[in-house]
Amino acid sequence: MASKANAALEAMIAEATVDAYGDDEQLNGLYTMIEEHLAVPFTTTVLGVEATIGKIELAADSIVAVCARDRHRQKIDLLDLPLPTPAPEGAAWIDAYRHWAEGRPP
Repeated sequence: MASKANAALEAMIAEATVDAYGDDEQLNGLYTMIEEHLAVPFTTTVLGVEATIGKIELAADSIVAVCARDRHRQKIDLLDLPLPTPAPEGAAWIDAYRHWAEGRPP
């Protein structure tokens, strides 16, 4: 089962990075797909409190979620963001990004 899931994620990564050269362009391709397909806003629990994810942004070398609670805002790396159950529509692109990031050299 894991190999089928990995194959699906790798197909998504290939779709997002088809014309990309290097990590920067691949990251940008994955960001574009997440931005296009992830349904925001959604609510999740971050450090034990409920927060709203209002948008996703491209940072220098990662993709971040902009979390909001009341008037406070915090950017959290998408690799560290816990997803709610059920996950928002388009969350498979976050899974693809995480799979891609696991394969990158440190």
